[in-house]
Amino acid sequence: MTEDQDRADDPEQDHYFTAQPASATERRTIRVRLAGRDVEVEVASGVFSPGRLDLGTQVLLRTVPPLDDVVADRAGAAHVLDLGCGWGPVALTMASEAPDATVWAVDVNERALDLVRRNAERLGLANVRAVTPGDLPDDVAFAAIWSNPPIRVGKDVLHAMLLHWLPRLEAGACAHLVVQRNLGSDSLQRWLAEHLPPLLPGARVERAASAKGFRVLEVRAPA
Repeated sequence: MTEDQDRADDPEQDHYFTAQPASATERRTIRVRLAGRDVEVEVASGVFSPGRLDLGTQVLLRTVPPLDDVVADRAGAAHVLDLGCGWGPVALTMASEAPDATVWAVDVNERALDLVRRNAERLGLANVRAVTPGDLPDDVAFAAIWSNPPIRVGKDVLHAMLLHWLPRLEAGACAHLVVQRNLGSDSLQRWLAEHLPPLLPGARVERAASAKGFRVLEVRAPA
């Protein structure tokens, strides 16, 4: 089964991008490999990819530069963002790789945010802040943004979301977005290259990697 078929055919995932999933909560633990170690995490129905570490996120995490190196280049306390965090594989990886950074895990899905908090506590990661978009302070800028964005919310919502968050990159910082090729990664790259510079002058949008039917797009803020 492909990743696209998995998203389309699993009724538990129909509303993973809504605030209150309609499906009953069925919690369980799974074993995954994050930041170079095997860990147990809690997952649940009504959240994206509740049974495993999805392929797109695996591609993203294999592609992004080591976060400790990124954060080390920043003066003072660094903030990083996992946009559309789900149960938390990206945020947990960020928190493990950069324990001195504040990791913001953002999602509209309250069930997902609860899982992120539980998983961060389970793994002893005190630097994770799991919040809804409206609860992240407006003055926070990011040394890195990593995201497996919710493509199925539709283009209008997706575009508005990216144009809201990407301009909050610090000078010289990068965002990395993983998008399935068959779900419009190349058209999204072109769209961002056209529409982001007015909000983030000098921004560059490039393809950083391609694997397993996914593209990883890199958005770099001007230094």
